[in-house]
Amino acid sequence: MANTIIASSQQTRFHIANSTTTTSSSSSKELDVPGVCISIANTGKGPEREILSDTHLKLSAGVHYALIGRNGVGKSTLLRAIGEKLIPGIPTGLRIVLLQQTYLIPEEESEKESSSVGGTSESEVSVLEFVISSDRERTEALKRQKLLQQALDNIHDPTAAVMTMRNLKLKDDLRELEEARKTANLRSGSRGLAARKELKVIEKRVAKKQEGLEIVDSQTLAEETSEVITMLADIDALLEEMSSSTAESRAKLILRGLGFKSKPTSSPSMSQSISSLSGGWRMRAHLAAVLFQPCDLLLLDEPTNFLDLPSLLWLETHLQQDLPPNTTVLFVSHDRTFTDAVAEEILVLRDLTLERFPGNLSSYEATRSERQRYLRAHMQDTVAGNIRAAKATGDDKKLRQAASRQKKLDERMGYEVGMRGGRFKLNRDLPGYHISMREGIDAIIPKDDPGIKVVLPSPGELRFPGPLISVEGLRFAYRAGANVKGVGGKEVLTGVNLVVHPATRVGIVGLNGTGKSTLVRCLVDQSMEGGRITTGSVTRHPTARVGFFSQDAIEQLPLTKTALQVMVEGTGATDATVDSHDARAALASGRTGREQRLEYTHQQALRWAKGPFGLAMMLYPPPKLGPVPHVLVLDEVTTHLDADTVIVLAEELEKFEGALIVVSHDRWFVRQVVEGDDGAGTVFEVEGGKLVELKGGIADFEKKIKLSKR
Repeated sequence: MANTIIASSQQTRFHIANSTTTTSSSSSKELDVPGVCISIANTGKGPEREILSDTHLKLSAGVHYALIGRNGVGKSTLLRAIGEKLIPGIPTGLRIVLLQQTYLIPEEESEKESSSVGGTSESEVSVLEFVISSDRERTEALKRQKLLQQALDNIHDPTAAVMTMRNLKLKDDLRELEEARKTANLRSGSRGLAARKELKVIEKRVAKKQEGLEIVDSQTLAEETSEVITMLADIDALLEEMSSSTAESRAKLILRGLGFKSKPTSSPSMSQSISSLSGGWRMRAHLAAVLFQPCDLLLLDEPTNFLDLPSLLWLETHLQQDLPPNTTVLFVSHDRTFTDAVAEEILVLRDLTLERFPGNLSSYEATRSERQRYLRAHMQDTVAGNIRAAKATGDDKKLRQAASRQKKLDERMGYEVGMRGGRFKLNRDLPGYHISMREGIDAIIPKDDPGIKVVLPSPGELRFPGPLISVEGLRFAYRAGANVKGVGGKEVLTGVNLVVHPATRVGIVGLNGTGKSTLVRCLVDQSMEGGRITTGSVTRHPTARVGFFSQDAIEQLPLTKTALQVMVEGTGATDATVDSHDARAALASGRTGREQRLEYTHQQALRWAKGPFGLAMMLYPPPKLGPVPHVLVLDEVTTHLDADTVIVLAEELEKFEGALIVVSHDRWFVRQVVEGDDGAGTVFEVEGGKLVELKGGIADFEKKIKLSKR
């Protein structure tokens, strides 16, 4: 059973102002709702979990916001609550479209997925049709235009046009009635009384229309036929205003930017059915549909997932330059370079509230660090003064307290320091000798969020020296008819050479479909259905351990098992298992999950299908437990991680003493992990079936893509 989002706001508890004068106005393009509370009510046995508590949710028109926070704090839940208008006080006329991470949820559990792309069914419609029909306003206008025109052309039934118009108006009235009922249920006091009176007026109007729906006399026939013609003219004007005739060309432009081909014989093609697409390309189709729809607020949950660098760069440019100036964007992304390029303001979701910061992610982190140093220096001076005063007066109690406070200060380098607003004042924030353990240090420099622990000890020495992996003249092909989209009967690799020594850093980039994943599967000796090495060889050191993290690992997770069950029983896709005691120790220590997340929490409550996708990915056991590999092969490992966890992972991989082979579209991650400060690593591009060294690293690849787009 799915969890239920419970949302309320100050307006539901105190007031909802007149809709013609406040932010609840149907014409408002801003979101300004005070006192927002959001929680998740687990319909199973788990307790209710708070996401936001008494928070002011404000999004200004035309601003691009990046929403950041640890995995599991509720970023996706917040986007969904806004996108589905579950929060009272969101303007009824605010057009919101939402891209969700729903590609892993079984069909019976994702009934609302289609609503995020305009309600279009994912049956056998083509990708292009799916995107065009996602614009619900245009689709509805075209439908009404067709119905009215057909009714006017009906020479056998003179009342057809009038009856069609009446039914369309009744449909609008019923929608208005539903909105009025929601408003009346939310409002209280004098405004609630006014809302209920308005509801009764609408109910009477709807009832009257329903009673007289079938009654048509000669006088009303002439009057309402004229009204039909006026309605049809208004619809024609609306379609002209929304540039309906250019819909197909606009949809094709977006699809091409995201990597779809125009030719029916190419793959993936705009003309092929949605159901025939792989999970990654289906997500691109959903993203295209979201970008195609006109909106006031665009919500994107990890839009860069499954995008190769050309598509990612196109999306950056589209969000920066091609959106209407008053379109607000709120997005979540683990890609730091993308976030820096697109974000104008940062929203930090933590401790059940939202903190705002003007600027991009790098500016936010730099200011936060500077503020930490500033507050820490003030606190150090205060503690030193307390110690001097205690020594001067011979007060041993105050001396012990000051020493304890100094120790606690050393442990507090807060995540949100500097985001509280206002200037630090010693006499206000730390009056006299007030040194309570609960206040003081905690209030000024709070303890960091318990983050993910990524521990990669040294793999140890090999019994004898030599390359870990050696590739010579590797050629790989899939047979004709192989169940591999777009590469059946095609030679994917055409002479690859590569040598990986201990401590080597290798980055592999390239367009989607060029054979990156095929290459790394060859390196780790993982079989591929319908494919084989035709010539050449891959030689692995006989005593070296090779660890492999596949980009589709999360899709292989059993969605009905707990983390503990997966570790002990295996995933079904691998035989790798962990002893029950080791699994419990790993879960409790945070080696595979969050610090202080105890085993029983996973065993009793956390289900893969209901937990955050990123958390499930982090708990995937084979790469995390057991002997440390001498070489780690990581294929898009950052896809389901939050930005902070990506940093932690990158820092640990930088210190890793073994060899690394990293396949990634994340430019920042490749720079940090492979290239490093000294540029010691090597970045290769898979192009034309070969492995080509990029002398300038990932920057060369990015430059090449931008030049090819001109």
